[in-house]
Amino acid sequence: MIGVGTWRTFDVGTGAKERAPLTEVLKTLFGAGGSVVDSSPMYGASEGVVGDLLAAMGAHDKAFLATKVWTQGRDAGIRQMQDSMRLLKDERLDLMQVHNLVDWRVHLATLRAWKNEGRIRYLGITHYTPGAHDQLEAVMRAEKLDFVQLNYAMDDRAAESRLLPVAQDRGIAVLVNQPFGGGGLIRSLRDKPLPDWAKEIDCTTWAQALLKFCLGHPAVTCVIPGTSRPEHMADNARAGLGKQPDASLRARMAASL
Repeated sequence: MIGVGTWRTFDVGTGAKERAPLTEVLKTLFGAGGSVVDSSPMYGASEGVVGDLLAAMGAHDKAFLATKVWTQGRDAGIRQMQDSMRLLKDERLDLMQVHNLVDWRVHLATLRAWKNEGRIRYLGITHYTPGAHDQLEAVMRAEKLDFVQLNYAMDDRAAESRLLPVAQDRGIAVLVNQPFGGGGLIRSLRDKPLPDWAKEIDCTTWAQALLKFCLGHPAVTCVIPGTSRPEHMADNARAGLGKQPDASLRARMAASL
């Protein structure tokens, strides 16, 4: 499944000119059958922008809203999550994640209580650097989690060795961030022709190929590339269609870089 991340891309002002393309991004996502919209209080105005746009579109029922708690302390975390619900204009969020494992023990206790109360559907943890993988793995093994969000890309495969197998073993859904290598990978490939293997998995662009590389791993649930451009959202969404690469082809894909 392809979703959309909102870091930087949805951190805009209140002007119609700034927000109109983002409305089209969401319409394109939903029109392609996608639903996951991932945000965070760390992402500036993004939560409020998402909430405003969904309300204006009457589309809250089409979105799987995922956001995060990113602060120290129980009470501060509760206040921040309440603010997120207000900004997103939804009293029951689909997924609340502990952002970058900040004070994760304290916040997971709150999230379990909120899940039992029906205030959130799922809970999880996140990080975006290989340096945090040891800690991510330890928490994944020790705690009962619904989701983990982690960095994974064709040129950033550290998660393959331990995190993705642990997620499979423990039944933890995986959201992939930075599937384009933080943007650097796709920029480096922009002017290169697609290899022959692209035809085997119905890819017509590098963006689709990089996303299908991630989606092809059996542990991956959803990939959430960020974009503010509807045409890029449409291109990304096509990665969820057609053939997906098996392990053998994914190895060939990685070797082609």
